[in-house]
Amino acid sequence: MKFPIQEQYGLTSQIRRSAVSVPSNIAEGTARGSKVETLRFLDIARASLVESDTQIEIAIKLNYLTNYDTDNLAEMINHTFAMLSKFI
Repeated sequence: MKFPIQEQYGLTSQIRRSAVSVPSNIAEGTARGSKVETLRFLDIARASLVESDTQIEIAIKLNYLTNYDTDNLAEMINHTFAMLSKFI
């Protein structure tokens, strides 16, 4: 995996932010007092996961990553999405 230096504050940063958002929203949602709030934050976490997946697809199309680089990552994203969906 090799992103160009000019992407340090662009796509690389965006991937990092959306990836960090997933567990952060899960934690915040489970700390909330109501089921409605918990579900809202879990849905936000799932949306952030989809955002990460989309940004990785963009990186592949820009030839920053290869499918080989992301095969394991795609499996983890799909598994996490399924777990969040089941939890919701």
